[in-house]
Amino acid sequence: MPERERCGRPPKYRSREEIEALIEQYFKDCKGRILKDRDGTPILDKAGRPVILDRHPPTVTGLALALGFTNRLSLLSYQGKAEFQTAITRAKSRVEQYAEERLFDRDGVNGARFSLANNFKGWNGSAMTGDEDRREAVRRFLKMVRPGEKELEELFRGEGEDERI
Repeated sequence: MPERERCGRPPKYRSREEIEALIEQYFKDCKGRILKDRDGTPILDKAGRPVILDRHPPTVTGLALALGFTNRLSLLSYQGKAEFQTAITRAKSRVEQYAEERLFDRDGVNGARFSLANNFKGWNGSAMTGDEDRREAVRRFLKMVRPGEKELEELFRGEGEDERI
């Protein structure tokens, strides 16, 4: 009996190491590069920090494009292949970590919330859509993380005591 011919497109990657190298390069590229003068000295901004060019946030779609896929759904489909599942899941977790960290700054909250709810399991449930106003929940959380003098007094005041610490 003749050997059965394979149908469909050949795999994009032959090994886990090949895709892991591209994933690492993507995250390195996200960090950008330092702008330097002709002598190789970093150029600094007004605050004395190096000027970074081409920095961009890691995203699932960006990761998919960097790996040569046409869209994020193709990446998610490739994640189903046993050999690449761990590498792609870990890469997506790194993107998720970045988005989760952006929940703690004022500029990135809405974008991070959108990304988490649409790209990652477990972020679309009651934790993200409670009865309480989302902005108020973030404000209250930030007060816990970065309490002011009034909040510190309330935290350290014992029940029924009016003494200040």
